[in-house]
Amino acid sequence: MSRPLVVALIITATFTVVELVGGILSGSLALMSDSGHMFTDTLALALSLVAMRVAMRPPTAERTYGYLRAEILAALLNGSALIVMSLLIFYEGARRLFDPKEVDSGLMLVVALAGLAANGVGIMLLHDRSKENLNVKGAFLHMFGDLMSSIGVIAGAVAIMLWDLTIVDPILSIAIGAIILVGAWRLVTQSTSILLESVPTHIRLDVLRTKLLTVDGVSGVRDLHVWTLSSGLHAMSAHISVRDMMVSDCPDLLSKVEGMLREEFGITHTTLQLECARSDGSSCSFSKPD
Repeated sequence: MSRPLVVALIITATFTVVELVGGILSGSLALMSDSGHMFTDTLALALSLVAMRVAMRPPTAERTYGYLRAEILAALLNGSALIVMSLLIFYEGARRLFDPKEVDSGLMLVVALAGLAANGVGIMLLHDRSKENLNVKGAFLHMFGDLMSSIGVIAGAVAIMLWDLTIVDPILSIAIGAIILVGAWRLVTQSTSILLESVPTHIRLDVLRTKLLTVDGVSGVRDLHVWTLSSGLHAMSAHISVRDMMVSDCPDLLSKVEGMLREEFGITHTTLQLECARSDGSSCSFSKPD
């Protein structure tokens, strides 16, 4: 998982410098804005790699879940950085609207084309993994924002070259900032939702409760909680009322419940408390104390 991030980091760091130099030499705000965005991406990718390494650390007596949430914190920081960057682009773009600058459209076009190719490679490396890991998704969104920036810069360079429309440069910068802001907001809300231990978006509690009641032996469900530990790792706890049965039969019931949760809802970490009425035999007795 980390190798694509390393390659993406190298590409982004290299073209941060290339676009900064190209933006300064050409006078293009779009290139300089994209360079700033790519610098943020470089930091974000580095942070993602560190977070992934930290998340692999084993649990301790103080942190029984280990460091799984490290990647969620990194995703939140990535999204926040993108929001700040987009606001800076809005500010500088609005300033240039009232005071357009001369732009070397030829140099602007060459640098933007190189940036487009580099970002395309990075996106291909991260696309599949971004569907499984929120932290990688943050890195993917960074590079996708760069790709859109490159396309906008190319269009702006052509417009300036053909029609001398220097005002296109700040207009495109503002449009690019808006695209970045939308993706960043989604990333921030997703990571915040996980940190607040909200129910995963693909799970409805009423449907989950109904499914639990269809398992043979389950007669009731209460104190049902579902949350996300990290990307793709969902947890659940619940009190489950069961019919009177032998203690030796309880593992079979638990196996059925856990299998259903894993296959139908993607829940792999469960804490289940069984409760049933007391009896005079050797059956399980998990009822609540008075």
